Amino acid sequence: MSDVNVSFSQDMDDEYEKLIRRMNPPRVVIDNDSCKKATVIRVDSANEYGILLEVVQILTDLDLTITKAYISSDGGWFMDVFNVTDQDGNKVTDEVVLDYIQKSLGPEACFSTSLRSVGVIPSTDSTVIELTGCDRPGLLSELTAVLTHLKCSVLNAEVWTHNTRAAAVMEVTDDLTGCAVSDPERLSRIKSLLRNVLKGSNTPKEAKTVVSHGEVHTDRRLHQMMFEDRDYENRVVDDDSSSVQDERQRPDVCVDNWLDKDYSVVTVRCKDRPKLLFDTVCTLTDMQYVVFHGSVDTEGTEAYQEYYVRHIDGSPVKSEAEKQRVIQCLEAAIKRRVSEGLKLELCTTDRVGLLSNVTRIFRENSLTVTRAEVKTKGGKALNTFYVSDASGYTIDAKTIDSIRQTIGQTILKVKNKPKEQQQREKPSPQESPTRFLFGGLFKSKSFVNFGLVRSYS
Repeated sequence: MSDVNVSFSQDMDDEYEKLIRRMNPPRVVIDNDSCKKATVIRVDSANEYGILLEVVQILTDLDLTITKAYISSDGGWFMDVFNVTDQDGNKVTDEVVLDYIQKSLGPEACFSTSLRSVGVIPSTDSTVIELTGCDRPGLLSELTAVLTHLKCSVLNAEVWTHNTRAAAVMEVTDDLTGCAVSDPERLSRIKSLLRNVLKGSNTPKEAKTVVSHGEVHTDRRLHQMMFEDRDYENRVVDDDSSSVQDERQRPDVCVDNWLDKDYSVVTVRCKDRPKLLFDTVCTLTDMQYVVFHGSVDTEGTEAYQEYYVRHIDGSPVKSEAEKQRVIQCLEAAIKRRVSEGLKLELCTTDRVGLLSNVTRIFRENSLTVTRAEVKTKGGKALNTFYVSDASGYTIDAKTIDSIRQTIGQTILKVKNKPKEQQQREKPSPQESPTRFLFGGLFKSKSFVNFGLVRSYS
């Protein structure tokens, strides 16, 4: 009987959400005139938990860069303003892209509290394999060798490594049929062999392998997988110099409680990069925090983000332990996607075992893959690898030349050159919570009266 009541309650909630949406349909305004350097996108909608992440995810999936943002979701209404540019730093003028934004965020949109995946087409033509385990040199080579041995082709994949842990989402097909691997016994064998590779040695954490045929938003899943794997926890570093260097590279994340307003104020300062806003909002959402107000700004190569949050239960951060956990998780979310090492791009005709062969050559030349993006399109393999020397030394130019000669000079290209990591002093922290960008905002009676659009001009 209780199950029936729960189901009835969920149906009522769904109908209520639909009613609210019909009464207050989302509204999207795209403005290419008020700001000289960016396209301004304003989204007004009935408020739902997770809607901020969905909006940011849509814009990020379109490869748009969010240079500024103002966020408000107090009460039952959600209002966001974003300054966005294309990958070349120009205003967004492509009518196809603008139309997609209108349809995805406007009245025709179909947001849901389940945080749907955007830009991913459900398919039964491939099998999605999710992997988490202990990172080590040559891991990707070993994983792809196993898949090749099991007659599986990797269509698309993304691999992240952070803090001695590794996570991967791979889309594979059967070599013979070109379709998804569906045989239960074969799937069980794939999971077992991959898990054995991931286990490594002398690690207390269990490796995980999950196989599915549903739609997956790769970036979102990778964040969730590494968060569940607790990659944010501190690891023992044997090399003191490495520890000092890591400390200097850490993002500056602060959490303070503004007791007068019952908010926790989270600020992030770090080097700007693509998808930074998605990474931080994704993590706050996964940790079940709601962003009520926020401000995002980029100045040159630096990014500043500020969020006024409460836990989903309505409370601010309650303890020092919770505060440190928020800081650790946001630091990890920012660093997971940081692309350290030499960037190599491979473009060639796709074939069975290509990824296995290429990563084997990396391993044989003492290179380890710190991050990878693997794509196939129209019979072409378009792969990006970030590699470093497995022993921690600077990569020898002769080694790269040898690898390129083996794989093909025109097939494998070097996109950046090794250089010493620059040391940068972290910005000084705020003196008090009342000095945040939104510090004077709450003196006014209504956030709606705040001149959001004028702030962008």
